[in-house]
Amino acid sequence: MLTFEQKQQIIEETFPELVRKEVSMKRLNYHYEDSLYDKTVVVQHLHPNGNGFVYVEGIQGYETDDRGLVNIREATEEELIATIRDAIGALSTGEEEEEPIEEVWVNEQGQKLTLLEEEGFFNIYHGYNLEEGFGDYKEAVDYLKEENFKLSRG
Repeated sequence: MLTFEQKQQIIEETFPELVRKEVSMKRLNYHYEDSLYDKTVVVQHLHPNGNGFVYVEGIQGYETDDRGLVNIREATEEELIATIRDAIGALSTGEEEEEPIEEVWVNEQGQKLTLLEEEGFFNIYHGYNLEEGFGDYKEAVDYLKEENFKLSRG
């Protein structure tokens, strides 16, 4: 296990973009001031006993507590660096908005239905008329397939 001093040195030497702030009971927080979000704390409550947390809410591959934190008490140097790098990356990149789904489906008679994602719903239109609405994409696709429609590729 890395000591408090070793973790502190790794954080400060590897991540100069983090700002150290002392908190109660000799603990340290490290903030990423360039965060695109209100959340700026990356390392929380690094304690002289070696305990501490890194904010990784929403990042795949981490089991977090209910606050989005992962414990770094037993982290190796490589794990500590990777976790902090992931945390900073998540705070420095905006979520790219995905284009809403818009697909044309055709049956053997040449009839066309349009599948549109609208405000979290997947609606199927025949021309301008709403045919059906679904809560998720898979349900909508299953319906279209049951009705013998296939996704148009052109």
